[in-house]
Amino acid sequence: MTENAKWYVVHTYSGYENKVKANIEKMIENRGLQDQILKVQVPVEEVIETKDNKKRAVMRKIFPGYVLIQMVMTDESWYVVRNTRGVTGFVGPGSKPVPLSEEEVKAMGVEVGLPKLNFEVGDNVKVISGPLENFIGVVEEINLEKKKVRVSVSMFGRETPVELEFNQVEPLM
Repeated sequence: MTENAKWYVVHTYSGYENKVKANIEKMIENRGLQDQILKVQVPVEEVIETKDNKKRAVMRKIFPGYVLIQMVMTDESWYVVRNTRGVTGFVGPGSKPVPLSEEEVKAMGVEVGLPKLNFEVGDNVKVISGPLENFIGVVEEINLEKKKVRVSVSMFGRETPVELEFNQVEPLM
C-alpha cells in the first residue's frame, strides 16, 4: 500500500503550519492510519538574521501557509486531513487533491534521503572546500540530522575539532 503514497500539499491558516502538523500526527495515531498517511512535513530553511547587530540562525518556513503530506489517497485519509483543525483544503482544482510530481518533490527538497557517506568515524579525510581546504583530519562524529561531520584537524601543532558539511570532506585514499 505504501508504494501508492504520493506527496500532497495542504493549505492552512498562516502561522498554524506546525499546529496542523501536530494535529494530523495525533489523528494518525488515534485512528491507526500509519499505513495511509506516512509523513507530514513543514519545510523549513536556516536563515541568518541580524537583529541589534547580532547574527542569529533562525528556522524560516519555506512555504508559509502550506504543509506537505505523503499519503495514500483514500476517502478516509482525505477526510481526516481535510477535517483537521486549521486545514483550509488540499491544493488542487475543486475538491480533488493533485499529487506533486517526482520533479516537484525533488525541486522542493522534501524527500531528501540520507546521503551515502563513504567515510565513518575514525577514518582519515581531506577537507576539499572552505577555509581549511587541503587540511587532513580524523572523523570524530557524524551527525546525520544536521548533515555535518566533526573532524579533528591538526592546526599549529594541536588537534582542533571542526564541524564541516558532508560535501566539504572526502575520504583519504
